[in-house]
Amino acid sequence: MAIDVLLVEDHLVVRQSIRAILERGEEFHVAGEVDNGTDAIQFCRKTPPSLVLMDVSMPGLNGIEATTEIVRHCPNTKVVVLSGYDDEVSVMNAIKAGARGYILKRASLTDMLEAIRTVARGGSYLSPQVSDRLLRRIQTGNTSPSNSPILQGLSPREVQVLRLVAEGKSSKEIAGVLNLELETVRSYRKTMMKKLGVNNAATLTKVAVQAGLTPVETRI
Repeated sequence: MAIDVLLVEDHLVVRQSIRAILERGEEFHVAGEVDNGTDAIQFCRKTPPSLVLMDVSMPGLNGIEATTEIVRHCPNTKVVVLSGYDDEVSVMNAIKAGARGYILKRASLTDMLEAIRTVARGGSYLSPQVSDRLLRRIQTGNTSPSNSPILQGLSPREVQVLRLVAEGKSSKEIAGVLNLELETVRSYRKTMMKKLGVNNAATLTKVAVQAGLTPVETRI
């Protein structure tokens, strides 16, 4: 039987490209596609697919939050996270939320399809780049990246804002991405800067780089 897949991705071109790839043969069936976490949860609760291919950064409810709800309400639906971030914090957050797979957006087509197959069959899958980094952390005894001094005390939403600041986005742009009021974003930034002991966006960006929160494609 074909593997039913729900695509959750806010970029239409990316979503359509993945759909075209999955529908080349009879192995996969795209059960639906949505562009936000809230709609993903509603879709799964109404018609649970075999697997959800979940983007992380979306307006409103993000992919990690949506994964938590889907796993809770639809135990037979498995989630593979598709992300541009290879930092340990993002990976661990996805795993803790219940995702069975974590694929980088720069991964090959072969890796993406193998991840879907493996997870659909009951296994787990991490992009090789991600698993290598986690293995190195385990080997060096550093298994708690989220407890580092850099991120300690920040809420999940503040970590999101910090990551977007590091990507060069303005408060207005961040408000649009996260579906928040502009003043709310400014409040997050002010609170974050106080917690981190910094006073400008440039230093915030440096903190994000040190914490590994910048996207793979922009990291030097």
